[in-house]
Amino acid sequence: MQGTVSNFNEDTSGEVVLDSGRRVGFDAAAFAVSGLRFLRPGQRISLETDQDGTVVAVRILTMRP
Repeated sequence: MQGTVSNFNEDTSGEVVLDSGRRVGFDAAAFAVSGLRFLRPGQRISLETDQDGTVVAVRILTMRP
């Protein structure tokens, strides 16, 4: 999934607006997988989810895992 960061908290959780308009939150564990320090509102990212639809990884589109 791809979307745009709508907010990012200092506790490393945040929310993304998907291309469909749906809002999806992510927690500190999903952010930790990314290896990033912060995200900016408006930044494009991709989200990886598990079978239950829980976000398990947040990645910048131009960065490969």
